[in-house]
Amino acid sequence: QVQIVESGGGLVQPGGSLRLSCAASGFTFSSSAMSWHRQAPGKEREWVATITSSSITNYADSVKGRFTISRDNAKNTVYLQMASLKPEDTAVYYCKRVGYSLWGQGTQVTVSS
Repeated sequence: QVQIVESGGGLVQPGGSLRLSCAASGFTFSSSAMSWHRQAPGKEREWVATITSSSITNYADSVKGRFTISRDNAKNTVYLQMASLKPEDTAVYYCKRVGYSLWGQGTQVTVSS
């Protein structure tokens, strides 16, 4: 059974940092591309970043240079390191296996002073 569990969200001040984790199981994680997405209140879910099985990364322009996606295949976990956070980064963050429709429950990130 495929499972995706995000964690690490919270309240952070503008300019702060946060690291999100996404633990995956039920499929061959090491050979799967993974992605992070987010959904702000009243907005559609948007793509944030992708990491391939060979750790090639790609980012949305809105987060490029501030966010870093990485993976640990030994732990079946993908991370999203977020820095220089802005209020507009406030959203529920989700990760998923690229090419599949299963979503986790998400983790809330709130950037506010």
